[in-house]
Amino acid sequence: MADYEDFDYNKPMSFSIWKKMFPFIMTEKKSLVYCMFLMLSVAVVDVIFPLLLGYAIRNNIQPQSLDGIQPLIAAIAFLVTVQAVNVYGFVSLGIKSETGICRRMRNAVFLNLQKLSLSYYNKTPVGYLMARTNSDTGRIGDLVAWGLIDFTWSAFYCIGAIIAMFLVHWKLALIVCATIPLLALLTWFFQSRILSVNRVMRKLNSKMTGAMNEGITGARTVKVLTAEDISFNEYSGITMEYRKQSTHMARLRSVFIPVSLFIGTLGTAAVLGYGGWEIIFLGADLAVLAVFLQYAGGFFWPIQNIARIFTDFVSTQANVERVADLLEKTPGIIDRKDVIEKYGDTFSPKKENWEPIIGDVQFRDVTFRYPDGHRNVLEHFNLHVPVGTYIAIVGETGAGKSTLVNLVCRFFEPTSGEILIDGKDYRERSQLWLHSAFGYVLQNPHLFSGTIRENIRYGRLDATNEEVEKAAAVVHADKIIEKLEKGFDTEAGEGGDRLSTGEKQLISFARAVLANPRIFILDEATSSIDTEMEMLLQNAIHTLLEGRTSFVIAHRLSTIRGADVILVVDDGKIIERGTHTELMNMRGSYHKLYTQQYETEERIEEALRS
Repeated sequence: MADYEDFDYNKPMSFSIWKKMFPFIMTEKKSLVYCMFLMLSVAVVDVIFPLLLGYAIRNNIQPQSLDGIQPLIAAIAFLVTVQAVNVYGFVSLGIKSETGICRRMRNAVFLNLQKLSLSYYNKTPVGYLMARTNSDTGRIGDLVAWGLIDFTWSAFYCIGAIIAMFLVHWKLALIVCATIPLLALLTWFFQSRILSVNRVMRKLNSKMTGAMNEGITGARTVKVLTAEDISFNEYSGITMEYRKQSTHMARLRSVFIPVSLFIGTLGTAAVLGYGGWEIIFLGADLAVLAVFLQYAGGFFWPIQNIARIFTDFVSTQANVERVADLLEKTPGIIDRKDVIEKYGDTFSPKKENWEPIIGDVQFRDVTFRYPDGHRNVLEHFNLHVPVGTYIAIVGETGAGKSTLVNLVCRFFEPTSGEILIDGKDYRERSQLWLHSAFGYVLQNPHLFSGTIRENIRYGRLDATNEEVEKAAAVVHADKIIEKLEKGFDTEAGEGGDRLSTGEKQLISFARAVLANPRIFILDEATSSIDTEMEMLLQNAIHTLLEGRTSFVIAHRLSTIRGADVILVVDDGKIIERGTHTELMNMRGSYHKLYTQQYETEERIEEALRS
């Protein structure tokens, strides 16, 4: 996670950073403005209450008279009602503003994540993205909505109270105001240190999120490797450090709050001392002293609020930067403006302009280097794949078999040269146009939460139940589905975790069949299916692929003997090509791979028979 927590946590307050959030904040500007007016009203009422107390002491309590008591009670009842309405209003609007800002930020982040290229997800941890999308946006929304509410009340209350005090008794007002710089200085001193600890805790929280995500999503692997203690120790180490920083934070607060209260109490004592002296020796009004005791005791929280909100805005800048970074990420593969204008983009396709795809694929003088690589994987590579050709790609694990497939799918683009689809450079068409023609079955397919029927229907959302079941029957997935408790209506679970890898592959294959693509990509799609089922599936594949261009990354070489062309990959380069018979006769790398695999399978079968 450390590679992704590369933001400067020690920056001062920066307006330019917060400007990046303005498009989301301004969508709730009406609610936020209403909140400010309501908080102004709350502050005015809070300033008036001590004055009413002074009025009651002067006109009713001291003279022990009920004269004017009814208007006083009516005024208090009115103000209490106004305050209740104010509280209801700002709480409702605050929640609306917070959830509205968070929703728009999360939608924008998620939308942009959908646009990013596959290469981004290959190098970015899921925990990092989850923390940024949920935690960071939540903190920003919370601070903008409730921070603005608290700041507005605190600022208006301080201003109103100071004005009221100077109007009532300027000498006592100076005594109360003398505590404000001390409170402000103390708050700044402690808040800056609390902020520093808070930043460390936020980084640790991101690490905890990542570690928790890895521990849960990789639970099976952890158990198989009996690595529970390693996983726990790693997580426990992070939580231990988090506890240490939390304890440090608690110590700072445990000192800050009583010291602040002490300063506030000193101010109250000073008001009480000087006010009492005036009452005793100068015959001053007791009501004035009561008013000032109320104001002096109430200054602690607004001053602390203002300082806390300021430091919160500084500390939340890291969250803003992380969210802004996700929003500003650009895909590694981007369609040209003229292409988007004609064919549309991912979320606004202009399908009426899409030419039908036949499936002729050609590599023309293609040189390719991965964006973060230092050497060419392909150099001046040429290959013509006519419509309906069955291309098999084989090689040792890690040899680079997926490179050609990634280029055909335009997950990456050639460093130089062209890849033509139906005789035209595929960069002159939209990515969505190209991807709509593919049926992609992965070695470790992903199923979505929902029923098996819904997962197959992702291949074509308007498909009928009959078409879904027919697609499953083509790849013999129906034989497995029928054995499940609810058949096609069985829940697949999160990521398909209620099914075996082989079952997920068959359902993924049925999903690709339902899409009726012109080009098939099979990435070792039968590697987790038992031999008997594989024979049935192979017959279905040959029927299905007839007339369609197909690229098959093969694990079991016995399954691709009928391929029109077999490409042998080693160290990311094509070292042999030809049919099964031609390559066996060459007695090169393919012959060696095939022979070794055949002998291994023979030994396994003999062991099983014995």
